[in-house]
Amino acid sequence: MAEPHSNAPSRAEAGAPTSGVIHVRTRLTANFTVIANALAQRRGSAVTIGVAAYILSLPDGAIVSIAALCRHFTEGEILISRALRELEAAGYLERRRERGPDGQVRTRTFFYDVPRGQRQPTPPPGRPDGPVRPRKSAEGGTPGRTSRNSASPSSDANARPAQASSPAESPAPPLRLDDADTQAVVILASLRIVHRRLILSRREVAELAPRVAEWLAQGLRPEEITGLLTAGLPRHFQSRPARVLAYRLGEVPLDAPPAPDTPPTHRAVQPWQTCDGCERAFRAPEPTSCRDCRNSTAPRTTAEAGTHHPEAA
Repeated sequence: MAEPHSNAPSRAEAGAPTSGVIHVRTRLTANFTVIANALAQRRGSAVTIGVAAYILSLPDGAIVSIAALCRHFTEGEILISRALRELEAAGYLERRRERGPDGQVRTRTFFYDVPRGQRQPTPPPGRPDGPVRPRKSAEGGTPGRTSRNSASPSSDANARPAQASSPAESPAPPLRLDDADTQAVVILASLRIVHRRLILSRREVAELAPRVAEWLAQGLRPEEITGLLTAGLPRHFQSRPARVLAYRLGEVPLDAPPAPDTPPTHRAVQPWQTCDGCERAFRAPEPTSCRDCRNSTAPRTTAEAGTHHPEAA
């Protein structure tokens, strides 16, 4: 009888870890993108990291609007817009409104390998020093960078511990519900009365309260804000309802038109009176007789008397 044989190696390769992932690297000389470890290993939403990696892989001038990203990814508009807002808040994405030579205002998008305001990492040997300037994109596009330089094993080894040398992202201070606008908190907490699925936590109310306060500062009434936040909600939420509310609160309403200098004059409404003769109800400033009764009891003039009784002459 033949002895059983196993095709598995007898032992692991020397120096390989006994658990966890083992990288099988391939030297790429074209069509690859360099991403900082601080961005690739960023804690939070995987959609945000995927959108950032996709934008970095695109050439300058590529269109990266929300509609274009939704056509590429399977996620919906809410998740894509939330990812762009997170990248903008972290300093990777910047949107500027600039006026072109033709006088039209356009939105130009800039994407940074390293968040703005942070120290640039030390360049590896053999490369010039100095910060990397972001490339400008065309109308509505976000710059990406597709590296065509050959990647060597030494550069990959230096790129792995780069996260330890780069400054860590400073955590944002936690929002306190006690510091939020009281009226905005009441509006958000009362949404569950209008729609039972809009149940928010204290942290979510503290995050959304400043945006509701902006709407109140624009002159919107609480009932108007409640109607705008609860109208036309989807049947099923793909994420927390707070994300849907944050998406709707992202657009600040226009300023209300200035009030006129002189308020319009309204005619005062007179009270009801009862006629002393026929008891007819009519409006008058004080009790008196109606018009018909006054005309019937008024004395006739000399001309009227001569007209109606000519034989008296």
